[in-house]
Amino acid sequence: MRKLLVVGTVAFDAIETPFGKTDKILGGAATFIGLAASKYNVKPAIVSVVGEDFPPAYLELLTRKSVNIEGLEVVEGGKTFFWSGKYHHDLNKRDTLITELNVLADFKPRVPQEFKNSDVVMLGNLHPAIQMQVLDQLESRPKLVVLDTMNYWMEHTWDALIDVIGKVDVITINDEEARQLSGEYSLVKAARKISAMGPEYVLIKKGENGALLFHDKRIFFAPALPLEDIFDPTGAGDTFAGGFTGYLTDTENISFENLKNAVIHGANLASFCVERFGTERLQDLTPLEIETRLQEFKDLTQFDFEIQ
Repeated sequence: MRKLLVVGTVAFDAIETPFGKTDKILGGAATFIGLAASKYNVKPAIVSVVGEDFPPAYLELLTRKSVNIEGLEVVEGGKTFFWSGKYHHDLNKRDTLITELNVLADFKPRVPQEFKNSDVVMLGNLHPAIQMQVLDQLESRPKLVVLDTMNYWMEHTWDALIDVIGKVDVITINDEEARQLSGEYSLVKAARKISAMGPEYVLIKKGENGALLFHDKRIFFAPALPLEDIFDPTGAGDTFAGGFTGYLTDTENISFENLKNAVIHGANLASFCVERFGTERLQDLTPLEIETRLQEFKDLTQFDFEIQ
């Protein structure tokens, strides 16, 4: 099985949406990415940190789902990263209520020996210095390095972020972040400018409006599937990244045509994630459900006509 290395947060989330509210539940970018990637024939490994308060049941869940946690450090006496947020009726907007870095503040990533030659590396949304530390520990150049980042790092760690961007093959950000990073309003111009920083592919996520993949002068658009029930968008972007990288690791094909397929696979898994709070939906997701919804994506976008 091909190896996928994931660096990111493993955390507690407390979420409020117009449809309900939770106490502390399992969250974090690496958690969503790892669980999503585990739906493919790959060996995903998480590099992250938690505190002594992290329940053994959550560790057992990750192991049971075939996610390697050898690189998940448990700090004795420490507290796990905690985020609390409230979503409005427009689920694209949210207010952060609480952010407690806790053990994440002093996190030094440690890549397990078995995964220092991983086929694909997914750098989840973290401080660019941590992302770079992971790359520095690798013994060989992965076939594909994917980076996720956000506006906070653009505002506070610009130089370190630009250094990391120069070392990756794919960058995945939302449309607002693409405009901030590039200084361009047009997403076509923004993608071209960002690609000049290093990445061969620029993947711009637009939430419920789908995603755009840019490569050279080629563009691919993937819609988001219209859903009956949306409870919690937390983790949808990370689930997308897990499906995207999981599929690419499994298929061992990093051509533009296959990246288009990977975008659909990412969007497919993300559509399940939002149907319940936290990671709950990913935990019980079956191969048949995944395949059935992939067919729905195909039916949504498939058409045929003759150009005169």
